[in-house]
Amino acid sequence: MKKGKERLESIKAAHQSVRNQHSTRMEDYLEVIAELVELKGYATTLDVSRYMNVSAPSVTKMLKRLDESGFLEYEKYHGINLTQKGSQVAETIRQKHGILVEFFEILGIGHDTANQDAEGVEHHLNPKTIKQLRKFITFLKANPKVLDNFKNL
Repeated sequence: MKKGKERLESIKAAHQSVRNQHSTRMEDYLEVIAELVELKGYATTLDVSRYMNVSAPSVTKMLKRLDESGFLEYEKYHGINLTQKGSQVAETIRQKHGILVEFFEILGIGHDTANQDAEGVEHHLNPKTIKQLRKFITFLKANPKVLDNFKNL
């Protein structure tokens, strides 16, 4: 019975900490906008709609929320610009994603699957967990025999 209660408390704590910062959906938007700006030099509502697989009016609503929250500057028909705050969130997500993909690939998971899985969990991991994963990846790379032993299991 105690384990069930602990599990419920950990679920409650996880939802409080993550949701208080910003939503997964908001982070996805910031990540897509940052990628588009890096790729094309700008991001449009239509581009975001296409990559987020949502309607243009839904994008407009979210862009207004992100603007009000200080993550970007959005003026209808004039484009989307991330603020420093928005850029920092997008960069943090991008780094988490890269670390997770690298870790999954070390485990022998193909790139496409690793990418999809990273997308699914990148918003939910504590920064301390990501830091430890990065240290573990560095350790494995510095100890190729350990990595080879794992791969030969």
